[in-house]
Amino acid sequence: MLSPICAMLGIEFPLLAFSHCRDVVVAVSKAGGMGVFGAASLPPERLEEELAWIDEHIGGRPYGVDLIVPNSFAGKGEENAALPPIPDEHKAFISGLLQKHGVDDSDLSLPGAARTSLGDNMSDAGAAALLEVAFRHPIGLIANALGVPPPLMLELGKRNNVPVAALVGTRDHALAQVRAGVDILVVAGGEAGGHCGEVATMVLVPEVAAAVEAVGANTPILAAGGIVTGRQMAAAMAMGAHGAWTGSVWLTTAEAETNPVVKEKMLAASSRDTVRSKSRTGKPSRQLRSPWTDAWEAEGAPKPLPMPLQSLVSEPALRKVDKLSEGGHEGAKHLATYWVGQGVGLMNEAMGAGQVVQEFKEDWIAACERLNGFIGD
Repeated sequence: MLSPICAMLGIEFPLLAFSHCRDVVVAVSKAGGMGVFGAASLPPERLEEELAWIDEHIGGRPYGVDLIVPNSFAGKGEENAALPPIPDEHKAFISGLLQKHGVDDSDLSLPGAARTSLGDNMSDAGAAALLEVAFRHPIGLIANALGVPPPLMLELGKRNNVPVAALVGTRDHALAQVRAGVDILVVAGGEAGGHCGEVATMVLVPEVAAAVEAVGANTPILAAGGIVTGRQMAAAMAMGAHGAWTGSVWLTTAEAETNPVVKEKMLAASSRDTVRSKSRTGKPSRQLRSPWTDAWEAEGAPKPLPMPLQSLVSEPALRKVDKLSEGGHEGAKHLATYWVGQGVGLMNEAMGAGQVVQEFKEDWIAACERLNGFIGD
């Protein structure tokens, strides 16, 4: 395709697949798109293992790496930062919620000390270590999922001739990224799974495209947010995007490591079965609705803590819920949830990741032919 995304990344079809699963990354790249490995929360040694495996299995096809290095959070700029203790109110809330659904919380460890080490990607030194690992491999893209990429990421990208992408949720954020020197804008609407803004993809993509054009920039745009079909991708490109960045659609593929209980929930879900909430990370993120998410939104629930404190509250409990749900625990199966976008309502059939790419291509072509059919002689 004659998209600048294809030329920049050396791919056949401008469909990028964000996934924490290395098998999905490989399958998508082999099918002509680009898999982007989500490396948030991995220590450097684990990232090295995962990227080495991808290198061995991807057959020289291009792939990318996505890190989350947020600009602001509790303890930003401090190594082994002194964080405030987790409030007893939040601990009691988690305990009560789990017990209500028959989940034993006696062995659940929630941090209570004032000093808590941040994850590797959350500190400057930790992010630098992860970037060092990433750039030791033949990656074709590096992406930052929250805010303007750190200067080191931009510097390493230019030094190694690797494009740098960044996610944006508003017009102003997009222009700030252009000024910072980002190579690709991932314009993510509020329909997206995970961290997302409030503006819908249908509005945000043309708004950003017009703003970028107005300042004389030629930064290519990937549309994101609720896109799980080729016809949606074609619509986004008609509005000014040069391709699509997708995440949710890969969660139900055969290769994905998604909890099977959650996979079944997603395949049965409608587009209304998600909720945008701060209750998982401290920043707004869209998740599959369950009694877990409902409880945090209910009257009297504690206010979510700022990032990264809220993750220290929620993730240990959700990991236990996942483990028990896979073992058949009914209460845990009800509670189980994961990040997913509103496009989940169109994700009704489990298939391989390569097949998903092929269906995107065929659906995209059919959509373009349909549009061409409206043009008279």
